[in-house]
Amino acid sequence: MIYVSRLEHFNAAHKLFNPNWSLAKNKEVFGPCANTNWHGHNYELIVTVKGMPDPDTGFVIDLKKLSTLIRTHIIAKVDHKNLNLDVAFMEDKLASTENLIVEFWKILEPRVKEISNNNASLHSLKLYETPRNYVEYFGE
Repeated sequence: MIYVSRLEHFNAAHKLFNPNWSLAKNKEVFGPCANTNWHGHNYELIVTVKGMPDPDTGFVIDLKKLSTLIRTHIIAKVDHKNLNLDVAFMEDKLASTENLIVEFWKILEPRVKEISNNNASLHSLKLYETPRNYVEYFGE
């Protein structure tokens, strides 16, 4: 099995805030991430696809097609946006990195199979919120 990864970047604002809690509890649990006026991150998204190389191209997946897929269906929807207010697939969800990566998976997983003619599948997503904080997801 070969694993191929593509790195993409986006900037976005969000606020971690549970509307069922008081402002004091939100600040206690989420700290500065519950800032009333939002805060932002320079996110790094690593998409890893697995499969065997196509005998005609030598590719597990065409990385240009993978990059276009990620930029069209993820980056264009989140870059320079407020994740709490501007992103339809995050509506009614706490805008944590954990919830965000699950939504990314739902969008990318079927499309990776399409662009690879079922030759490859999504293996994992890694989303860096900061250089030291990231989440990794392998699907259900």
